[in-house]
Amino acid sequence: MNDIDIRVVGRAGRITLNRPKALNAMTYEMCLAIEQALDQWRADDAVALVVLDAQGDRAFCSGGDIADLYATGRKGDFAYGQKFWADEYRLNHKIFNYPKPVVSFLQGFTMGGGVGIGCHGTHRIVGESSQIAMPECGIGLVPDVGGSLMLALAPGRLGEYLGITATRMGPDDAIYTGFADTYIPQLMWTDLIAKLENTGRVSCIAAHAATPPEGSLRGAQSQIDLLFAGETYGDVKRSLMAEGSTFAQECLHMMGRNAPLSMACTVEMIHRLRGPSLTMEKALDLEYRFTARAMEFGDFLEGIRAAIIDKDRAPVWQYAHQDVPVSAVSKMLAPLGKNALDLSGRQS
Repeated sequence: MNDIDIRVVGRAGRITLNRPKALNAMTYEMCLAIEQALDQWRADDAVALVVLDAQGDRAFCSGGDIADLYATGRKGDFAYGQKFWADEYRLNHKIFNYPKPVVSFLQGFTMGGGVGIGCHGTHRIVGESSQIAMPECGIGLVPDVGGSLMLALAPGRLGEYLGITATRMGPDDAIYTGFADTYIPQLMWTDLIAKLENTGRVSCIAAHAATPPEGSLRGAQSQIDLLFAGETYGDVKRSLMAEGSTFAQECLHMMGRNAPLSMACTVEMIHRLRGPSLTMEKALDLEYRFTARAMEFGDFLEGIRAAIIDKDRAPVWQYAHQDVPVSAVSKMLAPLGKNALDLSGRQS
């Protein structure tokens, strides 16, 4: 497959995304190919670790390739999207639980589906160009691919802030929030990958680590904790409107681009997940409850139309001029019963 290069080099299983002109957006076929490789390498003693990287300077992976999702959904075929998301989430779960080290190199944009494959491994490396975000609310989805777990684990109320504003994180912010582990200047990446291939040991990563330029989130933590402490999206929005600072206005501006139903469900999801009972399985199950319904009952098709198809950047969202009813959030996040997410498929 030209879109992805999968091979074994020395002691390393190597997966390189190869769609730089498309910002390495991940297709359904790429998702299945990555899963197949991980299944093969799981019990292969010759493979000591896995290295994930991508061609091009602009992006590790900007997200999922959603053209087919839109095309099928417009025809009333919601089953294709449900299968796509279920299979993608199974891959995210396998990376999170993989028994061998998974080292990812996250240059440029790592967003949405890119977070799902790049930010659940054991060693997540960022460089000076790294920009990590969960922008799903802007297309009528919620932070998914296991991203809700990371938002729930982020310090204070940063999860709510990142989830409903889609703020991009540079390397320091990504490390602070738990989306990355180590900052290494990108000129050193080629040498480090060669050492990983030759030795099969992740211990060589520490020698390359450096201190990233200071980000903005550490200093904004107390303000974010105060403004995003509400129990619902409506509470958060009213708090921001009442506060009136430049920062609050910037937040409202960013939120103004996003689907209210998605933001309301994002806040509810993070609140349900946060705490000692949090697991990846619980996060993915909750995400799938929303995405399985996103075409039929949510704003996903309208979000894609406005952003990708017509490119008018003028989506007509549900609940654009009113509070999102509690009943609407409950409907999107209700258990799916016999159609619930099954993470047991395609096991090696």
